[in-house]
Amino acid sequence: MVKAKTWILFEGFPKENNFELREEVLPELQDGDVLVEAVYLTNILNSKDPAFPEGCYVVANCGWRTHTVTKAKGPAGPILARIVSEWPSDISMSLALGSLGMPGLTALYGLEEVCKIQPGETILVSAAAGAVGAMVEQICKIKGCKVVGSAGGDDKVAYLKELGFDQAFNYKTVSSLEEALKNASPEGYDCYFENVGGPFFTAALKNMKPGGRIAVCGAIANYNDTTPQMCPYPHHEIITRQLKIEGFMVRSWQHKDAESIKRMLKWMKEGKLKAKEVVTVGFENMPAAFIRMLKGDGLGKAIVKV
Repeated sequence: MVKAKTWILFEGFPKENNFELREEVLPELQDGDVLVEAVYLTNILNSKDPAFPEGCYVVANCGWRTHTVTKAKGPAGPILARIVSEWPSDISMSLALGSLGMPGLTALYGLEEVCKIQPGETILVSAAAGAVGAMVEQICKIKGCKVVGSAGGDDKVAYLKELGFDQAFNYKTVSSLEEALKNASPEGYDCYFENVGGPFFTAALKNMKPGGRIAVCGAIANYNDTTPQMCPYPHHEIITRQLKIEGFMVRSWQHKDAESIKRMLKWMKEGKLKAKEVVTVGFENMPAAFIRMLKGDGLGKAIVKV
């Protein structure tokens, strides 16, 4: 008999008293089932699926749980994804949840598949010190682009400059977002990798070059609003600048994941990619780590080591 601990989040902006830690007894395995245990990611403890033998490492979409019995695939698609066999022993597997996992793939596909960036172009990225934003910058530099980023703290701006951003600024301290964007790149922007929504999006539109492309990845400024934020109607800027705006989900290119991760592993081994993590130890500390992430505390991908 295996017992699992699981966190439940109730409605409202996440606060520690909105979470409840529960314990449940897991069912016996049936054919095709896999029992996984959370580490940084997920490790197979027991299996009745030959594609996922005991002891192999996977990334799993199972929620905040110490243990889970699951099938490899669900109605909406894969639940388990094996770590690529070529994963080097000197690179932490925790990066499969960050720079070399979903956030890294999100950056890669947003740039290659949506924006279709070209050498010499100027790229703008918001929330640039986050797990996705930092990867956007580094991939852009690999591909010969100029990159401008914004972040919400002077320590984060310093981190962006350390990564190699051509220009970076603290959006919380500038007097005008529109002017800050114009000063950082007077000629405008070919592409904008959108992570935040809110007033930043409106300001970015006014600084796009004609024919600019915008990849809409996230809207962290709006995620916990109980009343939707309203912005000035952007149609004039979109029409007159002939902008292409496309929302996307990383799973749209899931068939490319294995080869894409191998490419990023190669870049990291070559020193072209750097990764920063904020590691919280203890499953019981997951809500606190989640709230810190939403508030923008810390530099790098938020990880919980169970």
